[in-house]
Formats: sequence, C-alpha cells, structure tokens
Amino acid sequence: MLKLATRTATALALLFAAPAVSAQTADYRARLPQDEVIYFLLPDRFENGDTANDRGGLTGGPLVTGFDPTAKGFYHGGDLKGLTRRLDYIQSLGATALWVGPIFKNKPVQGGPGRQSAGYHGYWITDFTQVDPHLGTNDDFAALVAAAHARGMKVYMDIIINHTADVIQYRECQAKRECPYRSRADYPYQRRLGITGKPINPGFAGDDVRTPENFARLTDPAYAYTPFVPAAEKAVKLPAWLNDVTLYHNRGDTTYRNESSTMGDFVGLDDLMTENPKVVAGMIDIFGGWIDRFGIDGFRIDTARHVNPEFWTEFVPAMQARAKAKDIPNFHIFGEVSDHEVRPAVLAQHTIVDKLPAVLDFSFRQAVVETVAGTRGTDAFEALFDGDALYAKGFDTAVQLPTFTGNHDDGRFSTFVRKAFPQASDAEVMARVMLSNAMLLTLRGVPTIYSGDEQGFVSDGNDQDAREDMFASKVAVYNDNRLLGTNTTNATAHFGQDNPLFRQTAALAKLRLATPALTRGRQQLRAREETPGLLAISRFDPDSGAEVLLAFNTATTPLTRQVEVGIGATGATTLSGSGCGAVAAPGSLTITLPPLGYAVCALKATQ
Repeated sequence: MLKLATRTATALALLFAAPAVSAQTADYRARLPQDEVIYFLLPDRFENGDTANDRGGLTGGPLVTGFDPTAKGFYHGGDLKGLTRRLDYIQSLGATALWVGPIFKNKPVQGGPGRQSAGYHGYWITDFTQVDPHLGTNDDFAALVAAAHARGMKVYMDIIINHTADVIQYRECQAKRECPYRSRADYPYQRRLGITGKPINPGFAGDDVRTPENFARLTDPAYAYTPFVPAAEKAVKLPAWLNDVTLYHNRGDTTYRNESSTMGDFVGLDDLMTENPKVVAGMIDIFGGWIDRFGIDGFRIDTARHVNPEFWTEFVPAMQARAKAKDIPNFHIFGEVSDHEVRPAVLAQHTIVDKLPAVLDFSFRQAVVETVAGTRGTDAFEALFDGDALYAKGFDTAVQLPTFTGNHDDGRFSTFVRKAFPQASDAEVMARVMLSNAMLLTLRGVPTIYSGDEQGFVSDGNDQDAREDMFASKVAVYNDNRLLGTNTTNATAHFGQDNPLFRQTAALAKLRLATPALTRGRQQLRAREETPGLLAISRFDPDSGAEVLLAFNTATTPLTRQVEVGIGATGATTLSGSGCGAVAAPGSLTITLPPLGYAVCALKATQ
C-alpha cells in the first residue's frame, strides 16, 4: 500500500522551504524567453468582469449571440476585464508571462443544423483588428497589457494566420457536410473544376512563383470548387482585403497530410493562400500593428505547421523588427506543431526549414504522458533530450521551447492519469500529477501551466471537455467532474490558493525563478531506465557552473540508487521534494526516492 498522502504532505513542507525568489529584473523586457513561467488561459473561461458584454452586443438566443453559459461549446461570459482583475492570482502562482487565447473578433456561431457551436475559443476570426465584443474592447486589452507590465509580467498573444472563420462556401458541397480535398494535380489552377475543364487564369505560373505579378494573374478561383460568399457576409472580414475569395486556397477540407496539410480547409475554415505576397504583406501589417499599438511581448502561432514555410521566413523577421523598434528585445515567437509522439525531429524541422524561433514542445508533453501517466521507461526522456541537437541552434533553441503537460486541445494531464490507471486512488493520481509538475518546472524549456490545472481540474476528455470555467460554471458535464485536492466542484469559482497543486506549483515556480540552473542551465542525463523508475538529470548554473541534480521516480515502489554527479561534489541540499542523500564516494550521490517521488538537489562542491 503506497503511503502517498503522507509523502505528498512531506513534499509540500519541503517545497515551502525553498529559498526566496531573487528580486525581479527591474526591466522585465530584459528577461530571456527561458526566464519565464507561462500561464495559458482562454479569456471566455477565466473570469467574468463585465456581464454587459456577455452577448457581444448582439440580440437574440444562443444561436445568434453565441452566449449560453450552460453549454460547453458556447460563450460563458469571461472577458478581459475579468482577467485583468485576476492578475494578482496568476502572479501569486508564480507565473511571469500570460499566454492569452485569441481575442480577435470571431464569427459568433458556426456549424450546420444540430452541429452549431460558438467562437468562444477565438479561432474563427472575422476581424483581425478588433477585440471580440464578447471579451471587451481594444481599450480593455490595452488596460490588461499595461496592468501586466506594471507587475513585470509579459503578455503573449495567440494568433492565427492559417485560416479565418468559415465564410466561403462551395456550390458543389452545399448539401454535404464535408468537402473532400482536391489536389493541384487533379484540379490545376489553369483549368476550371478539373483537368478537362475550360482554360482559366492564363499566364499564372503556379503558386511557387511568389511574385505580385504572377498572383495578379490568378483571377478565377473556380479551379477545384466554385467558391462563393453568402450576401450577408460579403464584407464581414476586416481588413477588407480578406473578403477577396481569390486569396484563399478553396480546395476543400484538409486531410492533415501531404499537400493538403498547408492548402486544405482546417475543419472547414477558410484557408488563406499564404503563398500570395498580398497575404504575406497583409498579415505582417495586421500583427505588426498589434505590436505597435499594444507593446505585447510575443506570439503563440496557431496551426503553424499548416502554413507554407516560406511565409514564416518573411513573417518572423518582420515581427522581430517591429518588436525591436518598440524596444522589445526578447520578443518570444513559438508555433504550434501538434504531434503526439516523442519525435523531436518533427518539431525541430520547423525551426530549420520554417525558421520559427521556437515551437510548443509536444514531444516533452508526450514523454511525460507515456512515463508518468503510462508505463513507458524513463528512457523516453533520453530520446527526447537527445533530440535537442536537432533544433536550429541546438540546446539554445530547445531551452526556449514552451513545455506543457496538458492544454485546451489535447486535454488535461490529470485526465490521462485517470484513464491510464482507472483503479488508482486519488492519492496516487495526485502524486502522479505532482511528479509531472516537478518535471515541467525543473527541466529545460519554458514551463507552461494551463488554467485550472493548479486547481485540480480533471476533464472528461479533450477539446471542449477540457475548457472548464475558472469562475462558477453552469455546465453540467463540467460540474460532475471529480477534482483533485478539493471537495468542491466546477460549480464554484476556483481562485483560492489552498489546493495542494496550487501550492506545489507556486513553490516550484518560486524555486525555478531563483535558480539560474533551472532557467538557463544546460542539462546532462545522469540515469534512465527502460522500465518505470529513475530519471536523473543534472543542470548547471550558466555562470558559476554549480550543479543541481534532478531525480524522479516514475515507479510505484521506492528506490535507492547511486547517481553520478560532478567529481567535486561534497554533499547535497534538498531544495524540493525529498531524497537527496550523501556523497558516497567522489562523483557518486545517494538518492532515495519514495514511490512517484522526486528531489531537487543543490550540490555542494569543494572550493
């Protein structure tokens, strides 16, 4: 029988013995991306600061306004004013940067009869220049950024370039739910609706000739389907150039593979022709404008892998130049490259071919899921960190990758634990989640905490099921969830600081920010196993070279092992967790870990 509850209490006591955080850099702009702890949230699901904007200024029922706080797929009322009022809560957790889900004006409701849902998540944009009225105003966003900056916190915007809201329709698909992708080979740009169709777009040399003169010859969009825009939506998109149907691929639904990955409609959303110089210039103008007006600190780029690489090689330098002109030296840009295997090469290629400065580290997330919410050996982390060499600048890029264990798309880590170990007690589930937190907040990368994880939220699944409200929810399928570390449900607001997961996260974030080895330090693998058990990694202070040993036990049995450390180590101080023992011989430290335990050990060395 695992004594997990006792171990958890002991670990928490030790966590709060961590040293105090050193004073924050006077100029928060000077912090590097890896110096941050990111907190990610969807504004609609965080806090309602103004009930007057719940319906976005629209009149009617949920299918018009998008507002239905009882339905998981509709607006619930959260907004930017509410978020601004809760900055103290976020900062008390230890977060130094906010990743705010998309705030742009969205199409309120999409979907055919019986399949409607709302744009509460922010990914169905019609107006790229304004805040969605459900979330507030541009002035509200300016106030949020100013308030965050006054606290020394950064603000990262979630942006979308791959697509807009679903406005363009295809005459051939009006009676169907799906519109299969039609390739360039079978439906070339120079023929109407297929290779046997009449000639169109004379002189167009193909989409790989990316000059304004060439794309000016692409005037007829009816090469794969016959696109049209309903009369009521002909001018719905802003800036106005987005209403030009010829600036979209119009080839039907993506299969997420091969050619369709960058040219197909993502879940029916209008896929922009990002090969066209007019689109490139337009997007640079749009998002450069947000930097100019609000002085934000970075972009998370949605669906980055579904845009042609050449676009990013122009867009990223343009954004970095706009940021530099605003005296923002460490503007953090990271793309979403969704992948669900421990395959760093898949992610790394986008830092080389696309020249993205960073990507979300899905491989890190998968390694933690397979080992802590699964039974894979800790050698998964060897494969993960060996892959750091593949990134554009090797470890210097890897250390800037935002790491995470769960999110709004893939689901919460706690849910994976419950599904993998359905017979596990709540104490064991809690221990596994705490172990994942310890990995997230001590290993290389930029730890990214998903709103609600610190409050013990456990979702039913992914996507809409993992987007619970932080304020008191009215959604039945959220309110019947069994949370961790609390007897409350999602029917009550969760902004307290007494949940063990909140306290652990805050303490580990505090320790991380006070320990340069954990933010900027290089890593060295010390031990791993091909079955559940020990993972040991050393990190080194970039200035002094002082060693911090991280030890994790993914097994449900205790372990005592000798772990190699620097030859000059004379002893160890436990900074977090428990199990840092004595130096048994030069270069060998004794580690004793409880089941699912961890230890952060600061090594003492001879002078």
